Amino acid sequence: MSKTLFERIASREIPAEIVYEDEWVLAFKDLKPQAPVHVLIVPKKPVARIAEATPQDQAMLGHLLLKAAEVAAKLGLKESGFRLVFNNGRDGGEAVPHLHCHILGGRALGWPPG
Repeated sequence: MSKTLFERIASREIPAEIVYEDEWVLAFKDLKPQAPVHVLIVPKKPVARIAEATPQDQAMLGHLLLKAAEVAAKLGLKESGFRLVFNNGRDGGEAVPHLHCHILGGRALGWPPG
């Protein structure tokens, strides 16, 4: 099975502007930003999407969420606010079949988002 785009970024086969990395997750700037700040945070373990995560992924998912908040703060979004988005499946806007969280901020974000 071939690697996903995000696995290739994590293994440095494809360049990306990395803003955070540890043993479980990698955060990097989105190439097509939808807000002044748009970073993706992905688990290094390949999980296709949130609907396919298992109870064994609980620690990784919790870590990902906590690190998303830390990355948002590091990027200056703590006071003004930010949005975390998980897309799941075609109708959910999923473009890469590798679980990832969008960190969006730097402007007022409308609601509903779709």
